[in-house]
Amino acid sequence: MDIYRFLSADDDSSFCHKVTKALTEGWVLYGEPKYCFDPDAGKMRCGQAVIKQVADQPYDPDRKLTDYE
Repeated sequence: MDIYRFLSADDDSSFCHKVTKALTEGWVLYGEPKYCFDPDAGKMRCGQAVIKQVADQPYDPDRKLTDYE
């Protein structure tokens, strides 16, 4: 089973650390990063989709995606 996450944050080093942490946990980049301007905050925001293949098991929407192995 593949699981999907979309990581997002302000365009700063914390976003890079978030993506790097996901990659070290077995997640794989899915598609290209996305950037947009948040006019309310006056900041650039970025996002990156990641996927991870896990053992076949029932999907539970109440379970944290990071808890799947």
